[in-house]
Amino acid sequence: MWPDEIDKKTVLYGTGAVGGAIAAAAGLYRFLYPYALRDRRQAQLEMAVIERFTNIITSGGTVLTQWADAVRRQPDKPFLLSGAEVHTYRDVDNMANRTANFFHRRGFRKGDTVALLIYNEPAFVWTFLGLAKVGVKMALLNTNLRGQAMMHCFRIAGATSLIVGQGQPLLDATLELLPELQAEGATIWLQGSAPPPAGVSALDGLVQQESDQPLPSPVSITPADTLCYIYTSGTTGLPKAAIILHGKFLAISYTLVHYAGVQSDDIFYITLPMYHTSGLALGLGTAITKGATVAFRSKFSVRHFWDDCRRYNATVIIYIGELLRYLCTAPERPDDKDHKVRLAFGNGLRPDIWEQFQDRFGIPRIGEFYGMTEGPMGLINVHNKVGAVGVASPAYRTHKPFTLIGCDIDTGEPIRRKDGKCTEVKIGAPGLLVTPVPPDAPYTGYLGKPELTEKKILRNVFQDGDAFFNTGDLMMIDRDYFIYFVDRVGDTFRWKGENVATTEVAQVLSKMAGVQEVNVYGVKVPGQDGRAGMASIIPQPGQKPDFRRWYRYITTKLPTYARPLFLRLTQQIQVTGTFKHQKAALVKEGFDPRRVKDPLFVIDNAKKSYVSLGETAYRKIAGGQARL
Repeated sequence: MWPDEIDKKTVLYGTGAVGGAIAAAAGLYRFLYPYALRDRRQAQLEMAVIERFTNIITSGGTVLTQWADAVRRQPDKPFLLSGAEVHTYRDVDNMANRTANFFHRRGFRKGDTVALLIYNEPAFVWTFLGLAKVGVKMALLNTNLRGQAMMHCFRIAGATSLIVGQGQPLLDATLELLPELQAEGATIWLQGSAPPPAGVSALDGLVQQESDQPLPSPVSITPADTLCYIYTSGTTGLPKAAIILHGKFLAISYTLVHYAGVQSDDIFYITLPMYHTSGLALGLGTAITKGATVAFRSKFSVRHFWDDCRRYNATVIIYIGELLRYLCTAPERPDDKDHKVRLAFGNGLRPDIWEQFQDRFGIPRIGEFYGMTEGPMGLINVHNKVGAVGVASPAYRTHKPFTLIGCDIDTGEPIRRKDGKCTEVKIGAPGLLVTPVPPDAPYTGYLGKPELTEKKILRNVFQDGDAFFNTGDLMMIDRDYFIYFVDRVGDTFRWKGENVATTEVAQVLSKMAGVQEVNVYGVKVPGQDGRAGMASIIPQPGQKPDFRRWYRYITTKLPTYARPLFLRLTQQIQVTGTFKHQKAALVKEGFDPRRVKDPLFVIDNAKKSYVSLGETAYRKIAGGQARL
């Protein structure tokens, strides 16, 4: 029983042994467990969210029903702000209808898949909504991907067409793959006013010729239908397509509405890419759900960030920790607090940056959360507790079951006792976060081969027959039962707000001329979030490394965040008994030349090469004087 569930009349007016005993019991309970009221309130809040969301889902609610309600309520309200452009809810709906009619008349039907390669701009939004109206699934391609990684994402989604947004880098990436796309029978559409090259068709003019009225026969869409695929690097290999149902999209979108008190008069400023869950669902989705306004810039800019917030009167910003760190490193200005932002909501914010950002820019509230695009659970800090991502008391976890188990930091595998079962870690110790998968609600996870999804499931964890989703993340619970993100385990690390699969990077580097074997991992850099990429390379015998050539190869084949910033030339790579590369010792040594006996090199974009990393250069990087 919770202490405040005790009958107040008995406590206040009871006489004799019964009243006294109850009062004493309540006092003892509060002494032994002082967090009862805090955790009960959070559980009640979450249960209210679940109840509200369940009602929407059982009534057939989808992204489209939420959008239609918003358009009906406030057709003339500004919805999208971009530069000097202002698009009302009616404007965007009309363009979405034109897009829907265009693709429907060309034979696209519910269940088909179209890939989108578009920066943050108004055209992304009405293209997204228009295709959703037809029931077409969208593969949201990371605009940083190039070459075979991009082609892989197109193929695994089963896409038949590709829509390319404005921007020469996007067109260049497409033209590089044009022969392969044509071999797949893909149709390629180009947005914007630029004349399309051979093999690519202009889209905007044709869409403008279509009717701005809804489809003559509306397509039946349910919460269980797939809305889009959002790509995640997972723990190994090439990007995997996480399946985002209409229902899941709404569940994520309702997070901000109920936990952070978002209102219809809020204005979101979004610089995170729309191909990621945070920008798309937490940003755009929440605005649709509440009927708010969205302002965005195609890419994050430190110089323009606060000027944009003032220009658009933004009240809510969506962040990743790296973004806020960049803002804090900018020179201070007298108008740092001259804005209307009342809430910053996101994840990956370091405690030191949290307090610095909040104090410098005068942000009243920060909402830090934890979640995975493909994951079945999420955590949220509604208490403004610096560094925490939520609460994790035993009582709270009866409402939301999850646990932290011991794991091998080197391999990321759970540690099992002699009986084959796992052990929950103690308070204050890092452990692998896992959450049960109910037998009646199997985890669907990724598109494609079943083994991709199965790899995320741990079985027989505490008892025979149970199943737990493996987040692949280390967490820690403190004595106040707040829970904190510690690090990623296994073959994935995070840099510049992106997950980097070391296996994928190693596969690319292994094809470089002069490379015999390579081991990729992430290393800590003082003052930086996440881990920077580093590669330990065994050169081909008798061949001298050509660092300029390696630089050209790496910058051509890998997106910025996945490029190794440090190289370590070695003669031997340690492996486990199952021939997996060992990384723990390398990660611990980092890029410090005083600890690493092998020759070290650091990327130099000015020289377009990798240059020797000595103690002087190391001190500049560690001291924040050299930019990576």
